Amino acid sequence: MAEGEKKQCQNCKQVFAIESEDFDFYKKMEVPPPTFCPACRLQRRLAFFNIFNLYKRPCDLCKKEFISVYHKNSPYVVYCPKCYWSDNWNVFDYGREYDFSRSFFEQFKELWHTTPVLGISIDIPAMETSPYTSHSGHLKNCYLLFHADYTEDSAYGFYQVRNKNVLDCSVIMECELCYDCQNSFKNNRCVGVRGNVTNSMDCAFLRDCDNCQNCFASANLRNKQYYIFNRPYTKEEYFKEIKKWDLGSYKTYRELSEKAHEHWKKFPPRPKYDDFSVDYTGSYVFESKNCKECYDVSNVQDSKFMLMVADRPTKDCYDISSWGNNMSRCYECCNVGEDASDVKFAHESGLGLLDAEYCKLSNGSHHFGCVSVKKGDYVILNKRYSKEEYESLRKKIIEHMGAMPHKDARENIYVYGEFFPPDISPFGYNETIANDFFPLSADEIKNKGHRFFEQEKNVYAITKHASELPDHIVDVTDTIFEETIGCENCGRGFRVIPMEISFLRNMKLPLPRMCPFCRINIKLKQWVKNLRVIPRTCDKCGAEFTTNYTKDEAPYILCKECYKAEVL
Repeated sequence: MAEGEKKQCQNCKQVFAIESEDFDFYKKMEVPPPTFCPACRLQRRLAFFNIFNLYKRPCDLCKKEFISVYHKNSPYVVYCPKCYWSDNWNVFDYGREYDFSRSFFEQFKELWHTTPVLGISIDIPAMETSPYTSHSGHLKNCYLLFHADYTEDSAYGFYQVRNKNVLDCSVIMECELCYDCQNSFKNNRCVGVRGNVTNSMDCAFLRDCDNCQNCFASANLRNKQYYIFNRPYTKEEYFKEIKKWDLGSYKTYRELSEKAHEHWKKFPPRPKYDDFSVDYTGSYVFESKNCKECYDVSNVQDSKFMLMVADRPTKDCYDISSWGNNMSRCYECCNVGEDASDVKFAHESGLGLLDAEYCKLSNGSHHFGCVSVKKGDYVILNKRYSKEEYESLRKKIIEHMGAMPHKDARENIYVYGEFFPPDISPFGYNETIANDFFPLSADEIKNKGHRFFEQEKNVYAITKHASELPDHIVDVTDTIFEETIGCENCGRGFRVIPMEISFLRNMKLPLPRMCPFCRINIKLKQWVKNLRVIPRTCDKCGAEFTTNYTKDEAPYILCKECYKAEVL
């Protein structure tokens, strides 16, 4: 086993540790150890990950307008999903010889600019019924969902899996008829819940509760029924008391939400969310084993530096941001998965991908420096070779990457073993999720060598301000569909859609006052905060542990063992 050592990150100049087991992994993967620290590697990968910004643009093949993550002025050849996955074009027409007089990354960037790319990551069925979604699949009748899968009749959310009829919910799985929820699992008819509420029904404004029914504005409940502000009631008393609060009124909904959040502060929050996990570090790690520095992952084993890997199983991987699903032996990738193995330095690739390096939108096996190769083996710069030719040329290119390295705007050196440099990203830094985890001003973005995207300011003729909306849902008529409402937060105009009104009327809930993107962004920012690792001391036994709550957010907090003893 190799010994650990400390290195200085060539990007931020901070010292970081490479442990002995890390060297063993890099040796097994046949890659050099990283020269960027874990945080800079994550930031670099996420700078290629545009999840939330959508643009109308024409498909460069069929010329029909569709929704894309690429702006119409983006210097790429962009196809709609139908055209991209069709047989109406041949990716090998874009293949080229490797030029040893130029750097690899220069040639790859050129290939990326000239080869057609998938305009938005949704499958064909989802495009038919849910075109205004991104990085999603298996959707039916959904609108403005991002990073979602197997969901129906839902709108306005991020990170959704296997849901039906949910509105304004994020980080939610296997739920139905839920509204304004976050970190919610297997719930039905729940409203305004936060902080991991699971297996519950007909509840509102709960935090850290499990297996509850008809509970209201409470925290830390387990297997309870008929509780209001953590006080037990009889069934008759409960429903009599609940009638006092009409959640169809926006004023009442907001007041009760604020009261519930204040009430939650009386109770120590759950310090960790790590169900069925052992030997791990990070935050929100579920059903996982031997995972270090992992964040919002499930069914992951023997892996390190992972983020948003929730599709089971994933094993023996380092530095992966998003996806998973039967993935193994992968390194330094963003949005890669589904039956993928031995993939390195790839973006938005997978679906049976095997033994691939430096790829964008690759499927197949034995790819090096490829863009949009949907099938075919032994391919370099979109040109096919025999197995022997491929292996020989690949070896020469790796040597050439060391002899003629790429330098980014900050003079960071890129040889074989580094992820794509930020100047290759097709997106502005402020278009990507990197800006949510590592926020930068416009000047900082430019000074650090990233591209800043000047967002177009759409001007909408506001016909009704949020303050002019009816307070109660029963007073909302179908004329609302004709209105352009001014968001009370950002001022942007937005519309209410029929699915939304139908849901709110059925659930007896009020019209929102903020636009969908402001509502999603509030939960997105909370999700990022939830992934923090903050050292704390248990206020009961004095044990030291880590949590995602600061002292200001949770003045009184217990370690996992004391929390279990007090709550469970």
